[in-house]
Amino acid sequence: MFRVRWLGRVNFQESLDLQRQLFQYSSDDHLLLLEHHHVFTGGPSTDLSHLLVDPDKIGATYTQIDRGGDITYHGPGQLTGYPILSLPGRRGGGIAETKSYIHQLEQVLIDSLRQLGLKNCIRIKKYPGVWVRSKGGTPRKIAAVGVRLSRGRTMHGFALNVGTDLSWFDHIVPCGIDEYKVTSLKAEGINVSMATVVEEVARVATQTWGSNGSDFAGITSPKQNQDLDTFKSDHIPATKVGSEVIVPLRERKTTSRRRRRLNEAGVPGGFSITDRKPSWMKARIDLNDGYRRVRSTLQHLELTTVCEEAGCPNIYECWGKGTATFMINGDRCTRACSFCLVDTQRPVQLDEEEPERVAKAVSDMSLLHVVITAVARDDLTDGGVSGFVKTIKAIRAANASTTIETLIPDFGGNKDSLRCLLNERPDVVNHNLETVARLQRAVRPSAGYARSLALLARVKEEGLTTKSGLITGLGESDEELVATLADLASVGVDIVTIGQYLRPTSNHIPVQRWVTPQIFEMLAERGRELGISHIEAGPLTRSSYNASDSIRSLSPTP
Repeated sequence: MFRVRWLGRVNFQESLDLQRQLFQYSSDDHLLLLEHHHVFTGGPSTDLSHLLVDPDKIGATYTQIDRGGDITYHGPGQLTGYPILSLPGRRGGGIAETKSYIHQLEQVLIDSLRQLGLKNCIRIKKYPGVWVRSKGGTPRKIAAVGVRLSRGRTMHGFALNVGTDLSWFDHIVPCGIDEYKVTSLKAEGINVSMATVVEEVARVATQTWGSNGSDFAGITSPKQNQDLDTFKSDHIPATKVGSEVIVPLRERKTTSRRRRRLNEAGVPGGFSITDRKPSWMKARIDLNDGYRRVRSTLQHLELTTVCEEAGCPNIYECWGKGTATFMINGDRCTRACSFCLVDTQRPVQLDEEEPERVAKAVSDMSLLHVVITAVARDDLTDGGVSGFVKTIKAIRAANASTTIETLIPDFGGNKDSLRCLLNERPDVVNHNLETVARLQRAVRPSAGYARSLALLARVKEEGLTTKSGLITGLGESDEELVATLADLASVGVDIVTIGQYLRPTSNHIPVQRWVTPQIFEMLAERGRELGISHIEAGPLTRSSYNASDSIRSLSPTP
């Protein structure tokens, strides 16, 4: 399967780590399409005299990577593409094979550019890339190519200047070539959007490499120009789900910013918070002895659980079994994800005694498996990872046999913070992708699809058990969910949870559909077919549901 992903603007190191994991782990072919922040890159043989400035002084970085070619620039307005392919019939990485692949890659770009209106594209024999022929003058480079080919598998790729600020190339000798200048589609008089270029490159690439099937997922939607008045409609028709008719009762409410983001993602309307839920979405209230015991322990130790803060529908069942998910680093989050009930006021100082109290609760409750999560703390230099580290240490000191699962935020993409957590070797590292690529901006605007995949790839590279979760009913299609499961499988995620979104308040994004139990069964089956070892999928499933059972399912039976 050839999987094309348009990821938007991505930190270069995150894209590199994601590439490496796909290169090493995935059996599928991929094309990652994205933009970067300002970065200069070079291969092992790069002449650093071709870097004419100190990158730090101009708000850029320099990274050496394992590709061919000299120095180049990546930045906003430039479409960067990373094909990760298994080339048929090729098992080496010799000069002839590499040249043949580069020629194929150049042709994808040439064909795409011609369809976009730039007809005078050419190759120059001694300089890889795509050039623009000039009448009576010197050619101009519009796309750079630099690849790695090892055992028939490819990495790295191309950089196509769409609306790039070409003055950034004045800081380098591009690709070590000082006799020719660079250009862009915009400079050549072709004024097209990045989305249009992405669509065309994806189409031609799929024709070239997608003969065994393909799919596409991206952060944007073709319905970006949909009228915002869709959200203000007084009449929204009833929806039939199976034998049940779900009737909207009143106008949908959400904040203006969230309306705009949902509109950009092509997601209008939705159910009101007062609309009747289908029968399979009704959680049973059971104030059992186990629930009361856990509640009493938590109140006595002044601890916070995500079970309460996020309004989890499984709280009675899980607490009845003597399990809970502890939320550390306070109960106020620095982000405002559109689906989440957790408080977003200004966070308070960290409680230095909290790790020891969590460890005592684990002991008092005799937990064999514990889940530790946290609010996002972008106000802290380390993103709050020190709270995880201290809590893991405290639990292990008091409860050596308890397995520990950490449900973590992305730490703002800080690789050093993640390293601090991984050094503690938690038994499971869980980070929720939450939704499909197209809805990321609307659902969790301070996070990113590529960043989350890169985090999971980094965890898996360390040999740890990885876990992630998805919520449904936000406006995604079943096909998009399956594509997202494929992405999680491609980076080696071991455990996935899938559940139905429930709107906490009228200021959160509306539920778009009620996903039936049959669809959850289908998603679980498809996920297992893709290679995910364990999937918990159901209307009321949440990230920590049956967490201890999930980890035990991965252990071989004695």
